[in-house]
Amino acid sequence: MSLWMEVARQVSAATGEAFALASRRDAGGGCINSAVVLEGEDGRRYFVKLNDAARLSMFEAEAEGLEELAAARAVRVPRPICSGADEGTAYLVLEYLDLSGGGRDQELLGRQLAQLHRRTEPRFGWRRDNTIGSTPQINTPSDDWVEFWRRHRLGYQLALAARNGYGGALQRLGERLMQELPAFFTSYSPAASLLHGDLWGGNRGATAEGEPVIFDPAVYYGDRETDLAMTELFGGFSGRFYDAYREEWALDAGYSVRKTLYNLYHVLNHLNLFGGAYGAQAQRMMEALLSEIR
Repeated sequence: MSLWMEVARQVSAATGEAFALASRRDAGGGCINSAVVLEGEDGRRYFVKLNDAARLSMFEAEAEGLEELAAARAVRVPRPICSGADEGTAYLVLEYLDLSGGGRDQELLGRQLAQLHRRTEPRFGWRRDNTIGSTPQINTPSDDWVEFWRRHRLGYQLALAARNGYGGALQRLGERLMQELPAFFTSYSPAASLLHGDLWGGNRGATAEGEPVIFDPAVYYGDRETDLAMTELFGGFSGRFYDAYREEWALDAGYSVRKTLYNLYHVLNHLNLFGGAYGAQAQRMMEALLSEIR
């Protein structure tokens, strides 16, 4: 049985409606996965992400994260249909959404993201680990946000960087910063909010009707500022987005400093995934953060 016959069979089983594949087209993909759009004889379409069979657990965690976001009923996400592996290939089948709405969703997305962050849990982390890009993301629950961030975010990425050969000043600055983390939280105690976890401009869109959609999550419960910080890392979000978010839920004044701390996690992850100039960028960020400590 070919991969696509197996996918069609699993879609039929998951939806309760026979799915007869009529065509498929390449949908490109990011740096981690490839993707195709399947169309059935009845016109139904599905978006399918593909990777090596060893990555199936990554897709299973992504599907569970999408379900967690959908349950909050705040921002639309593509509905996961099924996942599996066949012929050495792992796949994740998602609801197909026509994301041709451009940037008309920015203000509404800001309000909806604040509503998503209103969903909280007693502890930081999540019930399962997942990935940030293709890097493992450890979500072991904790009552202590500072310790969670030290151990499972900065500490994990710095240890991975050391194994990848990035030592010297990067590690020295990282050790100092991890020791000083409490200084950034002297008058701020975040709630454990439901987070998208990887909210850059490439992971958002809008339907033709202008409804915001977010996808490709790295879900966990943590400080809502981390999602806001990442929207600023690579751009793509308008002033209307930030104004609408703050109207729904104001940000603490310390966010202007902590956003660098939170984006450091993603820059270190990019260093571990792609190398290049991210090491120098991470060092500059750590130096700037340490200079804030009196």
